[in-house]
This record gives sequence, structure tokens and C-alpha cells, in this order.
Amino acid sequence: MEFDNSHKKATDSTWVSKIVMYSFWQSSCSWRVRFALNLKEFDKLNPLHYVHVLVDGDVVISDSYAILLLEEKYHQRPLLPVEPQLRALNLQAASIVSSNMQPLHMLSRYMEESVGPEEKQLWAKFHIQKGFRALEKLLSGSTGKYATGKEVYMADVFLAPQIAVATKRFNIDMSEFPTLRKIYDSCKALPEFQASLPERQPDAAL
Repeated sequence: MEFDNSHKKATDSTWVSKIVMYSFWQSSCSWRVRFALNLKEFDKLNPLHYVHVLVDGDVVISDSYAILLLEEKYHQRPLLPVEPQLRALNLQAASIVSSNMQPLHMLSRYMEESVGPEEKQLWAKFHIQKGFRALEKLLSGSTGKYATGKEVYMADVFLAPQIAVATKRFNIDMSEFPTLRKIYDSCKALPEFQASLPERQPDAAL
């Protein structure tokens, strides 16, 4: 999906030159980027929500974490708070999901041939629960409605799709993680999150 400079950003005075985005509907990495871009109102520019590899002018970015750090360029609806401690908490939570959880549950797909589906499921659940325990401890003293207060920030963007995948695909019981469950319940009520659901993406039917 491409955009030319006839489109104006929703709350910014600068002009969008050209944005191209590509995704796979079931990818939780793509999901977190869709959620973030919806929060920033990119859905007004790209109603099809194709994301994960993002081309912004001459810049090509294929990592979801790096894409979301375009936060510094697109200032509407900030994904990182100004306060340093809350900013650090958001980056740490995002890193736990991005580096210590999602890659390991993806790796479990490749283990099935050698260890079987039951062992694969147990291995994935072990690492997901380990990450959730760390996140529950990290965020238990800082949450409000969302991960670090009253506003949706980067931690929420990374957490909500990961929790959805964990419960649906790996049958994780979130009653062990009341803080995370509360964050997820708040996020899933947002229209921006609902618009980012995998089954609502155009390529879901392909």
C-alpha cells in the first residue's frame, strides 16, 4: 500500500511523502505494529493496515521494535511517556516480549518435527510463562488502567498481542497474572486494538 504527499498526517503539520507496509495477518509482530499505527491514526492513511516491513520514503525497516521507534518521527499519540522511569519500564517490557518470549514461541514450531507436538507445546508454554512472570513483577507497582498508567504506551502495544496469542494458541491461564490480565482487558476494549485483530486483516482470507 502506497501513499503520496497529497495525504496529510492526522495531527502533524508535516506531510507524509510515501509509506509502504507489508505484513502477515497471523504474526504477533505485525499485530503489535498494527495496534500502534492505529493508535497513531495511520489507519486514516492506510485503511488496509498492511504492516511489519515498513518503507517510509528511503528508509526500509523490517523489525517491529525498530518500526515502533519511528515514534521519534511521528509524534501524534506518543507511545513512550516523557517521565524517564515510565519510559524505561515501557522499553523494558517491550524488550522482554520482543527478545525473550515471541522468538522462543516461534521457535517451538520448528521443534515439533524432532520432539513432537506435546513437547513443543510444553516448551513454548514454559518460556511464555517465564516471560509473563517477569512482566507481572515488573509492572505490578506501576499499572493503572494500562501497563504504566492511564495512557496506552509501548508496553501495552507489545503485551496485548502477546497475551492474545498465549491464551489462544498455547492455552496459557492468565489467572496467574492478574496485572497482565487487567492490562489486556483494557487494551482489547480499544477500537484501535479491535481494528488490528488478525482475523480482520485483508490477507486473513487468503
